[in-house]
Amino acid sequence: MRPTIRALGSAVFASATAAAVAFSSGVANADPADTGSGSGSGSASFASDAIGPGPEMTSFLGAFAYGLAHPDAAPPGANDWNCKPSPEHPQPVVLVHGTWLNTYDSFAYLSPQIARAGFCVFAFNFGRENILSGGGLGTILPGRYGVGPMEDSAEQLAQFVDRVLAATGAQSVDIVGHSQGGPVTSQYLKFDGGQGKVAKVITFGATNHGTTLLGIASLGRFIENLGLDIMGFDEPFIGQANVEQAVGSPFYAKLNADGDTVPGVDYTAVGTVHDEISNPYDWTFLTAGPGATVDNITLQQDCDQDLSDHLTIMYSPRAASIALHALDPAAHPDLQCSFNPWVIGGSGHL
Repeated sequence: MRPTIRALGSAVFASATAAAVAFSSGVANADPADTGSGSGSGSASFASDAIGPGPEMTSFLGAFAYGLAHPDAAPPGANDWNCKPSPEHPQPVVLVHGTWLNTYDSFAYLSPQIARAGFCVFAFNFGRENILSGGGLGTILPGRYGVGPMEDSAEQLAQFVDRVLAATGAQSVDIVGHSQGGPVTSQYLKFDGGQGKVAKVITFGATNHGTTLLGIASLGRFIENLGLDIMGFDEPFIGQANVEQAVGSPFYAKLNADGDTVPGVDYTAVGTVHDEISNPYDWTFLTAGPGATVDNITLQQDCDQDLSDHLTIMYSPRAASIALHALDPAAHPDLQCSFNPWVIGGSGHL
């Protein structure tokens, strides 16, 4: 029987309890240094480096458990600041995680594959806040980042990209984003100086046009439009970034007012029909504007056995092959197709 969202939540919080105890006992890594705050808008959001690469993982649940106990671990293969891009792969790859996640549990499967393909890979944790500053209840768990205002997170991405370019000597980067990583990247490209510094954007389950969260956000926005500020009331519980990602938010009205893309960027947007967070799933797709190209891909096209949901898409062999193909189509011409189960990921293995 297919697991329910409630069952997933119970499993996650059961795992989180043990990890939180370990964290409070000093088992978890100490937070690394702050690498830059937001816009000065009053948010306490900040970004930090991911340090000490964790182990390679094949399942989301395994990576999530490790990320709770080691909330600032770097995904394997990332953050070699001495890495110099090769002529075959001149753009470093920057990884941008999603909401209530960290860069390790988002990319512990994909990052080492990109590094082994010959790319310099870099990752960081952004949108960090605590419950008192507006991050929501999720921040009581270690490593639940990406909760601050997306405008501030985009500025943090801008600072990180500039560091990567300075360290590598590259002219531009490629970005791989999951979930909130999509709109944060778009915000950076459109409003924070990213145009001309990014060659390719590859997203998975990106909330590029907001989400209904299976209709909950649509209902909340409807009630808000009747005059009751229910979305603002929810903010202390779910965090600022989640409120912004609800369909119809002012954030998206500004972000997409002049179209989905910017000139000079090649976009690949991947969605899964089993996505319970970014839904309808085709809202993850983009429409190409002048000077941009877009490849919208449904994960299950020609591969029905891939049952990846919003989180396990990052642990799908097919999704990884799509990312590698987008980054270097000549070296990675073929797409994989294998069973990848809902919730667990890792082709059914922890």
